Amino acid sequence: MSWTGWLLFIAIVQVIHFLGTWKLYIKAGRHPWEAAVPVYNAVILMKIINRPWWWTILLFVPIVNLIMFPVVWVETIRSFGRNNTTDTILVLLTFGLYIYYINYTQDVTYIEDRSLRPRTSAGEWTSSILFAVVAATIVHTYFMQPFTIPTSSLEKTLLVGDFLLVSKYHYGARTPNTAVAFPMVHDTIPVIRSKSYLTKPQIPYFRFPGFQDIKRNDIVVFNWPVDTVNAFQQWGDGKYYYKPIDKKSNYVKRCVGLPGDSLSVKDGYVYINGKKNELPDRAKLQFSYQVITSQRLNIRQVMERYDITDIQPLNNEMTAFVMHMTDEARDRFKNLPAVAQVIPLKGEEGKYNPGTFPNSPEYEFNTDFFGPIYIPEAGKTVAITPESIPFYKRIIEVYEGSELGYDHTISQSGTQVLLNGEPISEYTFKMDYYWMMGDNRNNSEDARTWGYVPFNHVVGKPVFVFMSWNSNAQGLANKIRWERLFTTVGGSGAPVSYFKYFLIALVGWFGFNYFRKRKKSAKK
Repeated sequence: MSWTGWLLFIAIVQVIHFLGTWKLYIKAGRHPWEAAVPVYNAVILMKIINRPWWWTILLFVPIVNLIMFPVVWVETIRSFGRNNTTDTILVLLTFGLYIYYINYTQDVTYIEDRSLRPRTSAGEWTSSILFAVVAATIVHTYFMQPFTIPTSSLEKTLLVGDFLLVSKYHYGARTPNTAVAFPMVHDTIPVIRSKSYLTKPQIPYFRFPGFQDIKRNDIVVFNWPVDTVNAFQQWGDGKYYYKPIDKKSNYVKRCVGLPGDSLSVKDGYVYINGKKNELPDRAKLQFSYQVITSQRLNIRQVMERYDITDIQPLNNEMTAFVMHMTDEARDRFKNLPAVAQVIPLKGEEGKYNPGTFPNSPEYEFNTDFFGPIYIPEAGKTVAITPESIPFYKRIIEVYEGSELGYDHTISQSGTQVLLNGEPISEYTFKMDYYWMMGDNRNNSEDARTWGYVPFNHVVGKPVFVFMSWNSNAQGLANKIRWERLFTTVGGSGAPVSYFKYFLIALVGWFGFNYFRKRKKSAKK
C-alpha cells in the first residue's frame, strides 16, 4: 500500500472513530468536533480515559499499535461504566465497533475519577504483561535486537552459538513493512510454528536517520535479499512464498564492498579498486582443504588443539576430511606426522560456476575468482546493455521495482534492452548497494552467490556478545564460552570480556537498594 493509500485508510479510520464516539465525547464534557480532528481526537480521548497523552504516539507505532488499540477500546467502555467481562469480550471481538452500540443505544455515565487499578490479580498480571510487551517491542524494533550466530561463515570473529545485541540506530532504524505481525518474533510464531505475519497491508519503506554510515569491513545484519525459499520457513509446506523485506531471513556477513567500489576476488582474496582489502586484526580468513591422514584422527581433539572451525569426515575410517582452517592453523596442522596430504579446495581461474553471481556463462566467475564488478551507488548512472543486464536486472525489476511499488519488467529484443517495452540504454540507481561476504571463504553462502544487498535490507550493526554457547563442548560449565561473555564485536586486538564488571555493577545495585530500603524502614 502506498503512502496515499495509507493516508486514505487513516482518514477512513478517523471517520469511523468520529461516528462511533462523538456522543461519548459530549458525555465526558467535551465538544463533539473534538472527536473528528485527527491526532487531537486521540489526545482528548487519552484525557477522557485518564491515560497519559503519550499513549497517542503508541497508536501510530507499527506493531505496537496492534496491542494499543484493543487496550484503548477496553479503557473507553470502562470509562463509561461498562466493566463486566461480556462487554470486554464484545468490544474485542467486534474490533471496537461495540462502542457504536454503547454510543447510540445506551444511557451511560462518564466516570471522571475512575480507578485505574485492575480489580483482580489476573487483570493486574495481564496489564503488566501487555505493557512489558509494548516496551520490549519498541526496543526490539527500533533500538536493539538479540540475534544468534547459526553458521561459521564469520569465524573467528563471531562463533557459532554467539548471542549478539544488534544496534538498529547505528545505520538508522527501519519502520516495519508488515503492518500486522506477532510482536518480537521474526517470520514464525514459536511452539505452534506458524506464519507470524500477514503479507498485506504493507507499510512503505521508511528509515530513521542513523548516526553512522556502513564502513568497509563492518559486520552487518541484513535481510537476505533473495529469500522466498521454503527452506527458511519453519511452517514450510514445500512451496515458495513471497516474503516482505523485514520478514526475510536474517543474515550476518562482513561488508567488504561499498557503493561505488570496483570489486574482484582473486584466489579467495578481495580486491577493491585494484588493491587487496585489508581486514581488521580480529578477522581471520579461512579456506577449505581436503585432508588425507595415515591414521584415524580424534576430531574434537584436533579442533581444540589446532583451532580448526569445521571438520567433515569423508569416510568411516576417519582418515579423509574436509577442513576449514586459517593459514596459521593449516601450517601447524600439516606438520603432524599422521597428515599425508593437505589439498586446497578452490576454484580455478576462468572456470565458470553457474551458481555464482551473475549466473551468466558470459562471465567465467566462481567464488574464488570473481569480477571485477561495479557496486551500484545511489544517484549514479550505468550503461544498460545485453552484457551488463545480468548484473542489474534484479535491481531494476525487484529491489527498485516491485519492492518499492513500481512495475518494472526487463526484456530484450535482439541487442536492445527494454524496460516495460521501451528501449533503455542507461539506468540511474535509487539506492546504495553493498557486497557482503563471510570470512570462512569456502564455507559461506554470500554475495558471490546471490549478489548485491540493497540498503533497505540492512537491519543493523552487531555491537555486543552477551552470551556464547559451545554445543560441542562437554559439561555445562565448558559449554559457556566465559571469555566471550559481554565482549564487543568491533574494535582491535583480542576481545575483552566485561562480564566481571557487569557482575560488580549488579551486586552494587542490589546492595544499594537493600541498604536504601533498610534506611527507609529505620526512619519509620
